[in-house]
Amino acid sequence: MLLKKENGWKQESVDKVRVFDFCKEYKISLDKGKTEREYVRYAIEIAEKNGFVKAETKEQLVPGDKVFYVNREKNVVLAVIGENPITEGLNYVVSHIDSPRIDLKQNPLYEELELAYMKTHYYGGIKKYQWASIPLSLHGVVILANGEKKDIIIGEGEDDPVFTIPDLLPHLAAKFQGERKTGEVIKGEELQIIVGTIPTKIKNSDVKELIKYAVLEELNKAYGMIEEDFISAEFQLVPAFKAKDVGLDRSLIGAYGQDDRICAYTSLKAILDLDGIPKKTAVTFLADKEETGSNGSTGLQSNYLEYFTSDLINRVKGNYSDLDLRKALWNSNALSSDVNAAMDPIFKGVHEAQNAAKLNYGIVVTKFTGSRGKSSTNDADAEYVWSIRNLLNKNGIIWQTGELGRVDEGGGGTVAMFLAQVGIKTIDVGPALLAMHSPFEVSSKLDIYETYRTYKVFFEDMV
Repeated sequence: MLLKKENGWKQESVDKVRVFDFCKEYKISLDKGKTEREYVRYAIEIAEKNGFVKAETKEQLVPGDKVFYVNREKNVVLAVIGENPITEGLNYVVSHIDSPRIDLKQNPLYEELELAYMKTHYYGGIKKYQWASIPLSLHGVVILANGEKKDIIIGEGEDDPVFTIPDLLPHLAAKFQGERKTGEVIKGEELQIIVGTIPTKIKNSDVKELIKYAVLEELNKAYGMIEEDFISAEFQLVPAFKAKDVGLDRSLIGAYGQDDRICAYTSLKAILDLDGIPKKTAVTFLADKEETGSNGSTGLQSNYLEYFTSDLINRVKGNYSDLDLRKALWNSNALSSDVNAAMDPIFKGVHEAQNAAKLNYGIVVTKFTGSRGKSSTNDADAEYVWSIRNLLNKNGIIWQTGELGRVDEGGGGTVAMFLAQVGIKTIDVGPALLAMHSPFEVSSKLDIYETYRTYKVFFEDMV
């Protein structure tokens, strides 16, 4: 056949019941893991239930062994040791588990006009106005003055209070907001949450801000916090609502954080569901900090990939050399498993239709990302693109190609270039989303399932 295949739901081989059943647990994973730390805990929990153990508990690794690594509670790596010598390369599927959100500032709490507010700093690329006037939950960790660590989630329980960033009413917004550019309808410093209005009952002349003090009393009572503890805390505000089916036919999923936990979940499930021992050692790597450039010790620009790969080599071979690491990386394959932008008929002008991804057309193979003149991209070579194309066709995967918008429209990056920098053959392969980076991103159930199938056959058949 000379032409591309029809879109996914028109394929006779699609099993709707299997697709829908697979996506039920995916929605649960989104609700359980709204932050990096939470998703790492979720991944470890299901990994251990499937026979994975901490790598440091196994002095010697042999084919079929299942191990995991954890980096600072924000990265998790799952590996299944393959039959081939490890220096002949590994098969990596690398996703990120951070998502755009609102973080609390280190000194957030203040009182004005008998209202207590907390100041924030947004994380990643967001449309700031989308985060106003919606229910937000507070997730995070705080290290108290005595060194005790407390995990905190407020706003997810049925009876929990939530938080919100109040917007300006339309009756008074015509001049104040109406003359602003879209990106500044709500400005960064205006992203502030209401946290209380009732003053403390304490009688103390040193306490001037009674409502602020009452908020601190609540935090102290529940978690033992004092105001200074905000300095050693990580608090994130995320949408308080749960993942939901979208549409009368329930074919879509709407939820926060699908970029990129849609790939995190499917790559996690793929390695858990491996049939037998793979030829090459299989690795699912869930990373952090992609939304801010993959920086820091938990991002792909750190050397953590080289660290755990070196450790795997040492435990498999019983010894290690830098040359072994370089050989292993240079002989490896990777899927940078990240999302693409689905073309929306309402805003199709930002896309070039012939090279745009669409919902329900399967997983998207993205040869290059970057922006405008392909800056900050990997741009996979033709040989590797063919090998992925061949793998997908051979296994009956429903797939498409995609590009992140028109040439001069904008663009974006992934972790692909950081994998390629150490010599790993890499390409971006993941599903498409509508409303990417919004508090309620939309995905296709069929595309999710084809993404899972892709990662699984990549681990099983890619050599």
